[in-house]
Amino acid sequence: MKLSLPALIVAAAAATLSLPAAAHDAPMAKAAEPAVIATKLADARAAQRDLWIGHVFWVRNVVLATFEGDREAATAAEAQVVTNAKAIAASIEPFYGKPASEQLFKLLAGHWGAIKADLDAAHAGDKAGRDAAMAKLLANAEEIAKFLSGANPNLPHDTVKGLLVAHGSHHVQQISEVKARQFDAEAKTWAAMSTHMYVIADALADGIAKQFPDKFR
Repeated sequence: MKLSLPALIVAAAAATLSLPAAAHDAPMAKAAEPAVIATKLADARAAQRDLWIGHVFWVRNVVLATFEGDREAATAAEAQVVTNAKAIAASIEPFYGKPASEQLFKLLAGHWGAIKADLDAAHAGDKAGRDAAMAKLLANAEEIAKFLSGANPNLPHDTVKGLLVAHGSHHVQQISEVKARQFDAEAKTWAAMSTHMYVIADALADGIAKQFPDKFR
């Protein structure tokens, strides 16, 4: 799914910069500013990517441990899913404040709750339970999209929702493939899921940078 994302904030290419012989003609600090902006945005993207890839990594661990019957490993991985959700929520606090961070954590907890419900239903062979879990997952995607688009006009509702629906579908597909022991297929799903996490992470970082440019200078 090709979706339009907030434009990447980049300054003029380095090739276009020409420094005069005399320092007083053009201060070095001003000439270097574009590189600083690009670097800060790259750092923000990298941080978000690390957080969002952590989400799918730990959820996958829960899925694998559940179907292997390793309750101890599943419990430990579930704790990491929650820790990761708190970290994702905390990443927006410097821009939107603690109440917004707490609200995002609640929404992410709802996302995880829907995935866990689907996993439990799949493990029990409960089709009706899986259908109900999918409905919760879609409703949660709407809630998160509404929250993020309301906080940041550079994160359009429909784009964010589309990204989240695709993400949820990856989880559901992965659970089905692990249950069926279709590990070659699951490997492909994991690759698509991981790449998609980078799309979501970059969209969030880019949107924030565009809304708060002064924090990226």
